[in-house]
Amino acid sequence: MEKIIKNGRKLKTGYTTGTCAQAAAKAAAVYLFTDKKFDYVEVNILSGKLLKIKIKSLEKYDDYAECSVIKESGDDPDVTNGIEIKAAVYKGYDKLIIDGGKGIGRVTKSGLKVPAGQAAINPVPRKMIAYEMEKVCLDYGYDKSFKVIISAEKGLETAKKTFNERLGIIGGISILGTTGIVEPMSEKALIDTICLEIDSQMEQGRKNILLTPGNYGRNAALEKFGIDIEKGIKISNYIGDTLDYLLYKQPERILIIGHAGKLSKTAGGIMNTHSNYADCRHEIFAAYAALCGAEKQVIEEIFNAVSTDEIDYILMRYNLHEKVWDIVINKIMENIKRRLQNKIQCEVMVFTNKEDTWKYSSKALDFIKYFKDI
Repeated sequence: MEKIIKNGRKLKTGYTTGTCAQAAAKAAAVYLFTDKKFDYVEVNILSGKLLKIKIKSLEKYDDYAECSVIKESGDDPDVTNGIEIKAAVYKGYDKLIIDGGKGIGRVTKSGLKVPAGQAAINPVPRKMIAYEMEKVCLDYGYDKSFKVIISAEKGLETAKKTFNERLGIIGGISILGTTGIVEPMSEKALIDTICLEIDSQMEQGRKNILLTPGNYGRNAALEKFGIDIEKGIKISNYIGDTLDYLLYKQPERILIIGHAGKLSKTAGGIMNTHSNYADCRHEIFAAYAALCGAEKQVIEEIFNAVSTDEIDYILMRYNLHEKVWDIVINKIMENIKRRLQNKIQCEVMVFTNKEDTWKYSSKALDFIKYFKDI
C-alpha cells in the first residue's frame, strides 16, 4: 500500500472491495491455466495504475479455481477492513457471467446503480473484472469465457454495520469502488484542508465563496447556470464546520450547490451529512408531505424509497413536488442562517441525481452573477 501526506501526516492508502474482487478473479483465472501457485497478483485499476495485491489462498478444483484476498483499508476507518473477498472462476462459458455468492448482497429495490435482482457488485468493479477476464483469455489463447462468483467471508455480519438493508440490499456487503484506491479520511485533516482553502481564496481577494460537497452535478450547473462548481470549495460532509469557519472569516456571500441527498439532511438540522452520523431524509420528506395533505399510502412510499431521487419522483407523482420542496428549502435556509448567526448572506441550490430537479432558495438566482467568474 502507498502512503500519502495529509495535513502533515503520513497515512496509508488501502484497496476497495472492488479492487479485491478484481485481484481475486484475475488470480483464480490465471491459476486455471497454470500449475504453479503465486503469492501476489498485479492488477490495473481504472486510473491505469498497477497494484500488487497479496493473495491469501489459491486453490484449484475439478471445474474451477478459487482465490481470496484480504481487504486492507489502510488508515481509513472502514467496516470492511480485514474482510476476506473470494472469487471462484469457472471455465467453459460462451459469455462472461459475474455474480455474487455467499456474503454478497443482492439488490431488491430499484433506484440504485445495480438493477434489482442482481448481486450488489457496482459497475466499475464489474468493468474491471471483465477487463481482467478478457486479458487472461488473450494471454492464454482461450476462445471461450468464464463465470465469476464473488463472495465475502462474514459478509452478512459486516453488512449489518452498513446501510445496505435500508437501501434494499439484502444478504451481505456491496462490492464498491470507482478509483480502486481507498484514501484515508482523517476528519480533522479534511476540515483543516477546507479551512486552508477558504483562507487561500479570501487572501486572493475573493469575497464570494462557493461551496459544494463534490464535483457531482458540475456539467448541469455549468449548462444551466454558468457556474463551475469545480472552482468551488469541496466540503464533503462537513457543512457545519465549514459554516463555522466562514462565520469567523466573514465573506460577503456564500452559495451552496449540492445533491439533494446530502443537503436535504440540513433541513433536519444535520450539519455532518455522512450516513454514519445521521440520516433523516425519509422522515423530513414524509413529515412535510403529510403537512401538505399526503395520504398514509404516500407517506409509506416515501419511507420505503431507496434514495432521495426516488422520493423526488414520488412527490411528482402525487402533485406534492412544489409544496414539499418549498418547505424543505426553507428549512435548509433556516438552519444554515442560524448556524451563520444571520451575519452572512447565504443561498442554496439543490439538484437530484438525474439533474432533472433543481430547487433553490429565494435569492439564489440573484446570487448567480457573483459566482460565474470566480
